[in-house]
Amino acid sequence: MQPVNLAGKLTQFDDYWSPRIVGELNGQHVKLAKLKGEFVWHHHEAEDELFYVIKGTLVIEFRDKSVTINAGEFIIVPRGVEHRPIAAEEVHVMLFEPVTTLNTGNVRGDLTVDHPEAL
Repeated sequence: MQPVNLAGKLTQFDDYWSPRIVGELNGQHVKLAKLKGEFVWHHHEAEDELFYVIKGTLVIEFRDKSVTINAGEFIIVPRGVEHRPIAAEEVHVMLFEPVTTLNTGNVRGDLTVDHPEAL
């Protein structure tokens, strides 16, 4: 049992849209990611997903609206809800999601990370 320094972990990688595992509890991964640009439209059939913004401003588009999440705020995207994260500038996020969650959900492509690296 050791504290996890989020800022220190975030210095260990530079690529976007490639989450890193920094913890696990109760069948959930705690992940860090750097985001920039537009992600793909997708949904997670069986998993809810929590985005906590550490740095920057994240916009999550839904089919009927867009929601802005600022540093220090989080949003939970319920399972089955189609969404697309967008980061105009670099954003740092912490994600809480079930271990089974694929970052691109029901879509496979260049941004799919089948086995996230653990830091």
